[in-house]
Amino acid sequence: MNLKFRNGIILIAALAGMLLTASLGRWQLSRAAEKENLQTAISNKALLPELGNAAFLSSDNSNPLVHQRVSLSGWWLTQSTVYLDNRQLHGKVGFFVFTPLRIAGSTQVIWVQRGWVPRNFVSRSEVPVIETPDNKVHIEGRIAPPPSKLYAFAQAEVGVIRQNLDMHSLQLPQGLSIFPLLLQQQGEPSEGLLRNWPLLNLGVEKHYGYAFQWFGLCGLIAVLLIWFQFLSPLYNHYQKAQAHEQ
Repeated sequence: MNLKFRNGIILIAALAGMLLTASLGRWQLSRAAEKENLQTAISNKALLPELGNAAFLSSDNSNPLVHQRVSLSGWWLTQSTVYLDNRQLHGKVGFFVFTPLRIAGSTQVIWVQRGWVPRNFVSRSEVPVIETPDNKVHIEGRIAPPPSKLYAFAQAEVGVIRQNLDMHSLQLPQGLSIFPLLLQQQGEPSEGLLRNWPLLNLGVEKHYGYAFQWFGLCGLIAVLLIWFQFLSPLYNHYQKAQAHEQ
């Protein structure tokens, strides 16, 4: 193969690699910036006053309510309680317990992530005993998106123990409707449930780490290109000239 042609191929491949790695590094930086903005928005939401029943129900759009602190009162729909399996809290495996709440003074029903309980690994079909009051309750927490989905066989999605929560599968009396987001209950342990939820970590540092790796790879390609395409030939030519003079 002609030397100039080979060097041209190497140059094009190196420039393409530099362009690709630099673009990936910039994309990771943009993702980090997006998540930093989201983290700021979440922090700002935490500073806002809690929304009561009336303010919560009068909101026109559910999306701006995500991470908003609320204080709602209503009645548990106890018979519809669901235990999500294989859910961790601080490294321990158990259940996330969800019960729908009918909000007082409305026809709105909202799923509440009430807390976490450990599971019985000896009797896997057994659910822990928790307390669910029949009287009107007052719940404090924050509005959250639906829980992450896990792989589940068809037979795992019936009964009390499930892998995932289908928020719209709840059979409601006519006239009631489901709110599209859920309420993650906050507060001290009660009713047999733990609620020391971990702080939300959006993984901003991860994106900066990936960006550093991509830019580092881009720099490495550039250094190798300069050395093998330009400096090394010049050095070899200089060495030959010195040997010829001697």
